[in-house]
Amino acid sequence: MPSAELDNLVRIGRLKREPPSEREQQGLLESADARLADANIPSLNYASRFDLAYNASHALALYALRRLGYRCDQRYLAFQTLPHTAGMPAAVWRVLAKAHERCNLADYEGHLERDDRLLADLISAARALRDAIKGLSAADSER
Repeated sequence: MPSAELDNLVRIGRLKREPPSEREQQGLLESADARLADANIPSLNYASRFDLAYNASHALALYALRRLGYRCDQRYLAFQTLPHTAGMPAAVWRVLAKAHERCNLADYEGHLERDDRLLADLISAARALRDAIKGLSAADSER
């Protein structure tokens, strides 16, 4: 179900319309579930856990966009559209946006500052997003 906000992003070239792919959506969910499970392994180092939780969140955000028939090339935008694609409150995508900023710093400056609170919030946001997607998937199958 398209939304006016998402269609406006298509109009200005930030999103593209593309029919959903069941295979792609299943792959995104499987990837997200595996990464989120591994992000919860305390014996892994901080950077690995952060990367796993961040990429699980991104896969889930892409899933939310793709199920509605949209595609984007920017991770930040996939997170920012979550209120429209998965009904997530702004607080969730703000955590994901902060994690995105930290990942960019790590990628471009080679250092990921340890922030245990952010990691816990990121894992929590990913779980909340996964739960919201389960609800969306259940609603889709009831139609």
